[in-house]
Amino acid sequence: MAAAQGHFSDHSNGVEASEGTDQGGVPRAFRQAVEALRSARLRAEIEIDPTRPPQKLAPHAYALEAAVVDGEDDLADGRLVLLHEPAGHEAWHGTFRLVTLVRAELEPEMAADPLLPEVCWSWLTGALEARGLAYGEPSGTVTRAGSHYFGGLADRRPATQIEIRASWTPREGAGGVPDTAAHLVAWCDLLCQVAGLPPSPSGAADGTTGVVSLPQRRGPQQP
Repeated sequence: MAAAQGHFSDHSNGVEASEGTDQGGVPRAFRQAVEALRSARLRAEIEIDPTRPPQKLAPHAYALEAAVVDGEDDLADGRLVLLHEPAGHEAWHGTFRLVTLVRAELEPEMAADPLLPEVCWSWLTGALEARGLAYGEPSGTVTRAGSHYFGGLADRRPATQIEIRASWTPREGAGGVPDTAAHLVAWCDLLCQVAGLPPSPSGAADGTTGVVSLPQRRGPQQP
């Protein structure tokens, strides 16, 4: 399957130039980080597509939206945004930042667990640590929302959704570029866990066991 292609926040698609930037003004470190995202290999249950990134959070941004799919059903969906501030950002303590939103509908038994928010946050940090990823300045929220249906919708059973919003600073490697592919794989581990899927075979740290190349999808469910 074809690798995903997407948009840069400044709409540049220039050819690489010297001195650390492209002809379109995109820093080489950011372009390398994006190319790593595009080349990542993910579990077969994941459908993923690039989407238009936010325009005002950082000078450079790239975004992906994904869903865990079972037949015609989306079990969980989310968005992952890569931000880059070449001059560094005081709050990030780095030049890159990953921002995420993950959503899923929960089974009634899980939704009733009073420790659910703490458990969901531990799924995020655990997914990163299980892949051996170094990161800093994590922050976020876990929101549990219930819906009860009445009138013409009264035949629907009550539903509870969990929503995880989080961000963290990936440790930068050679050339100031973080291992964004590994962070994407860890994020997809979180997405699958929220969807209720078992861990990927062997829990391979390189993300190559039981996975396929980035497929295309129709986009996550709308709120």
